[in-house]
Amino acid sequence: MFEKFTEKAINVVSTSQTIAKEIGARKVSAELLLLALFDEAKGISLKIFKSYNITREKLINEIEKYTHFVSNQQINDLHFDNEYKEILKKSLDLANKSNNPTILYEHLFLAVLSEKKSNNVKILEALGFDIYKSKALLEKLVQKKSKLLYHPEIDEHREIIPNKAQETDNIFDSEESAKVFERAVSKLSTSNYEILGTEQILSSILEDKNSELTKIFAQYGVTSENFEEKLALVQSRKAEYEGRQIIFTPNAFTTMNMALQTAKELGSSVVLPEHIVLGLLKTKRGIAYDILKEIGISDNDLAHAIIKPIEKQMPETLTILRLAKEEARRLGRNIVGTEMFLLGIIGEGTGIGGQVLTELEINIKDARTIVENIIGFGNEYFDKEIVFTERAKRVLETAWELAKKDKKTKIESEHMLLALTTEPNSLAMKALEQLGVDAVEIKEGVKKFQEARG
Repeated sequence: MFEKFTEKAINVVSTSQTIAKEIGARKVSAELLLLALFDEAKGISLKIFKSYNITREKLINEIEKYTHFVSNQQINDLHFDNEYKEILKKSLDLANKSNNPTILYEHLFLAVLSEKKSNNVKILEALGFDIYKSKALLEKLVQKKSKLLYHPEIDEHREIIPNKAQETDNIFDSEESAKVFERAVSKLSTSNYEILGTEQILSSILEDKNSELTKIFAQYGVTSENFEEKLALVQSRKAEYEGRQIIFTPNAFTTMNMALQTAKELGSSVVLPEHIVLGLLKTKRGIAYDILKEIGISDNDLAHAIIKPIEKQMPETLTILRLAKEEARRLGRNIVGTEMFLLGIIGEGTGIGGQVLTELEINIKDARTIVENIIGFGNEYFDKEIVFTERAKRVLETAWELAKKDKKTKIESEHMLLALTTEPNSLAMKALEQLGVDAVEIKEGVKKFQEARG
């Protein structure tokens, strides 16, 4: 039976068993299941408990009227009591009735509330809990979750073999990064090394005393002088090597490719020194990173200080990606697919991409409805990092190439919209098809606006 439980539902059962052991109970009672539901509550379920001002202490006080918390004996082989077993069976029935292939946290909660004469109902009612109102809310939530709980694009495994040499060349397209690279290479001639490492790269970034990035570093106590002082004490480059030797040390190469990805995600079609530092902070490897940690730098604080002025410039794609992530969270997902990019383009609205869609009579309300029907709702709470599907990454890569082709320093909304049309089987294009729009109309619309803009 437990193979049908979601991880969240399994956690509830496991927590109830742990509580039983902690209090020295002879069996895992239904009342302890209620306490475990409270302990594992998140999102809407947590809001339900909070709406009645129920705290763990209040709940335990009521539960103790039916279950004694003695903590003076340990029984390893604990069994569920009969009522607990009935609740588990009831949760399976509820899952089947709501067309859910798995048993959710909400099914357990509903099963507990369904036993009208149970101690759990008495406990909750004593705390002012409205059983009928809460059941209606949970039933509505379960119906939403009867939609797909996975993202159709996340299972894609199309292998893409990148041209690493070309990717590395792209990093130095911008004037600022080209100068960083030139200074870094020149530092090699004064050292005993032939391979460029993170320490030369960051050292050359700090050498530009007039850059805004150097001023941000100075606010955190990092100067060219104290970095070089720390660097002089480094006797070994062991921290730079975790693989084969190439033109960069492996960690520098990883940092540079992370910088390239970061530039795309921040809406830039060129890699700037800021992106290189953010790439270094993300990889958390190499001599340069080790020195920053020695100086006492907080990764999150420095990254926030670097990103803040970029956000103030309000690049269209950065706004689109932020909105796409918000749309994903709204549907209870930690995955951003092409359909979320589409919602982000519509939500941004001011760029050519948004204007084209507006002229084609596509609005955010209708688009959201279509997307919801296609992918449904996931769990209402996520504490995981938002990730992109492989198809979404390809769209972002195509948008980057389109921006470079147009000789733009930033990826703009029309590049994102045109990139979506290169993935005809994507969820974004399926949504647009249901909205009555095809790729030809989009391309013509973008062309029209670009020509008008000159």
